[in-house]
Amino acid sequence: MPISSLASGQLRVTIDPVSLGFSDTSELLQLPLPWIGQERAEAAARFGLGMDQPDYNLFVLGEVGSGRSSLLQQVMQAVAVSKAVPPDLCYLHNFDAPEKPRALRMPPGQGRLLRQLMVQMCKTLQKEIPQRLDGQDFKSDSERIENSYKLEEAKAYAELAAFAETRSFALYRENGHLVFTLLGEKGNALTEAEARSLPKERRTQVEQAEQELREEITRYLDKTRPMERVMNEGMAALRRQVIKPLLDREIQEIRVGLKKQIKDSVKLGAYLEQVMHDVLDNLELFRVSDVDEELRQEELADVLSRYRVNLLVDNEALAGAPVIIENNPSFRSLFGSVEYQPEEDVLLTDFSRIRAGSLLKAHGGFLMLHLRDLLTDELVWEKLRRFLRTGRLQIEEPSTVIAPIASVSLEPEAVDVEVKIVLIGSTEQYYELQEADPEFARRFRVKVDFAESFSANAQTYGASAVFVAHTCRRLGLPHFSVAAVVRLLEDSHRQVDDQTRQSAIFSHAEGLVMESAAVCRARAGTLVEAADVETALQAQTRRHDYPDQRLQESVTDGDRLISLHGSKTGQINGLTQIDLGDYRFGFPVRVTARTYAGNEGLLNIEREVEMSGPIHDKGVLILHSYLSALFAHIAPLALNAAIVFEQEYMGVEGDSASCAEFYAVLSSLSGLPLKQGIAVTGAVNQHGEVLPVGGINEKIEGYFRICETAGLDGTQGVLIPQRNRRYLMLESKVVAAVSKGLFHIYTAEHVSDGMELLTGCPSGMAGAEGEYAPDSVLGRAQETLQAYRRACQVASHTKVPRKRLR
Repeated sequence: MPISSLASGQLRVTIDPVSLGFSDTSELLQLPLPWIGQERAEAAARFGLGMDQPDYNLFVLGEVGSGRSSLLQQVMQAVAVSKAVPPDLCYLHNFDAPEKPRALRMPPGQGRLLRQLMVQMCKTLQKEIPQRLDGQDFKSDSERIENSYKLEEAKAYAELAAFAETRSFALYRENGHLVFTLLGEKGNALTEAEARSLPKERRTQVEQAEQELREEITRYLDKTRPMERVMNEGMAALRRQVIKPLLDREIQEIRVGLKKQIKDSVKLGAYLEQVMHDVLDNLELFRVSDVDEELRQEELADVLSRYRVNLLVDNEALAGAPVIIENNPSFRSLFGSVEYQPEEDVLLTDFSRIRAGSLLKAHGGFLMLHLRDLLTDELVWEKLRRFLRTGRLQIEEPSTVIAPIASVSLEPEAVDVEVKIVLIGSTEQYYELQEADPEFARRFRVKVDFAESFSANAQTYGASAVFVAHTCRRLGLPHFSVAAVVRLLEDSHRQVDDQTRQSAIFSHAEGLVMESAAVCRARAGTLVEAADVETALQAQTRRHDYPDQRLQESVTDGDRLISLHGSKTGQINGLTQIDLGDYRFGFPVRVTARTYAGNEGLLNIEREVEMSGPIHDKGVLILHSYLSALFAHIAPLALNAAIVFEQEYMGVEGDSASCAEFYAVLSSLSGLPLKQGIAVTGAVNQHGEVLPVGGINEKIEGYFRICETAGLDGTQGVLIPQRNRRYLMLESKVVAAVSKGLFHIYTAEHVSDGMELLTGCPSGMAGAEGEYAPDSVLGRAQETLQAYRRACQVASHTKVPRKRLR
């Protein structure tokens, strides 16, 4: 196919503003915002969110800025509305094993109600129990029990006192203890000195009597203690008898207050029974104490704290399933925690200090996580893997968090958690996880793949305009005219370097909308115009193009050698792209080749000094193979050729310079000079077909700026692969220069197409097999190669005289 020169209309996509059907974006606010160009991802997301079976979690992969998080959040919320509200989760005191609190699921809103009812019950008990225990009926019955005890005890005491008196001892009570003293003949109490002064015989009698009295006191205590125990039991039974109706009433009010059917009703009923028994066992703490009131209040507060309800998850306000976005998935925030309070060098806790994490809050709904956040903490990653395997969550503290001091640990009851996890990650992370952790990967059976670009058509243009309208409303920005929207759409094509596709990275479009609106407001405008968008784009470039500017200045100043006029042998301008991550730009580089007789073949100087990457090395080897095939009829080739990128010190990667290298080598072999005003880019395969390359727009524009600075004379241009035509989205000034004939863009399907353009001579490719026309490029190169062979043959047959030793 002969070489072709592209017209200005082929250099970028043009969109007719009238075809969009509106004058400004304010007219589009009533339209819903669809998933633009992400039909595959949307179908997968809705399928996965609608599957109730286990392991159908979603792995969302795509580029940052593609809307993968925001769009998934929208569809999660939409699906959640149609689902039932999940139950509340409470933790209660375990009276049998306080270190193992019990979990209780309650219908939504009932957890808060249970907590309120238990608080109200405690207040009622604190008020009414003392009143009932101070009532006249209770006093009468308690006095009867006490009087009965006192009567029996007084009778026994009188007998003991009489026994003591017969042995010359006086018996009395002092601070709750029995005390006896020795009496003299006159009935007076003897002092210790007087007792020691008694005759020895009398002292012996006293000692014997004292021993008998002590034995009698022991018998007295053995007799009265059961009486006291019977009295205490009677009093306790009386108190329980008086208070139990009150407790029955309060417990029944709690049961009646919980109107909805409770799944864990048996567990709740057992808990309320235990609360009742615990209150009855501690009734004395509800009465004012005459001994140590402060201690009583502390003990009562400790008892009442056991009746609190720790409401971990309260779903009363929900209208559907919960949607949780966890942006900081630490161990505690994701799985829950147990808080500790230091007290006298000991960490104390109880069931009321258990806290829920995102997994518990998302029970019955959806939880969004970012894979990169999870991978930063090995403890989080391992526990999440265990949770996905079992479906049960045990709230615990990681061992590394607990301080190295004594602590009271808790082991809350593990609970089943049904949650749909939406995991956000990159494409690379997805496939790395598939290989590195198959068990984890199989828990995410739904792949939601966000595209980087999509085919452009009238529908996508309209949807993109709706996106702009919604963005303006959401951010409070002035609306965009239809011409401004067209400029945004053109930039969307430029982002993917494709006339038929648009970029799916809408974060870039959103940023451009905000910056264009800022330009509009700076000029006190009310409607963003195309000029505002253009100004914003130029400002973006200006903020990032300092490296590009410095390289262009190095050419202008003569530091970098780039020829733009005339013709030279073995020398051509290649086109390169420099990608800095936040900015890409093109820049020409001089490619030179030298050939001479030899047997080493094609030498890649960059490879020899380890400044080339594997793709570039591959391209040079393919080029060597194609050259060998072109001249296979005169094989073996006697050729040494060296190729170098002049003044390139940062390394070379990629095969887009293969065409330029090929033309430089052929120019050196044929002796035909190449036009220096035409720069070349394109890869080549082993059949000489020119393959498309990346960064085509940046490469052309970079070379154009160099030519523009030097002065356009109508001879400059670029030669690009024909297969790159649809990837052209050139800036307006390049299009204008082409329209005026000051700059040219040529395309080629085969390397032979560019030979005549660059040399002015026919390539000779159309000649008979094994023969190239003498006046063609290949014919001249063939003649040179034959001369090289003859030179090598002469050199190999020339013998060097040898000296003989005699």
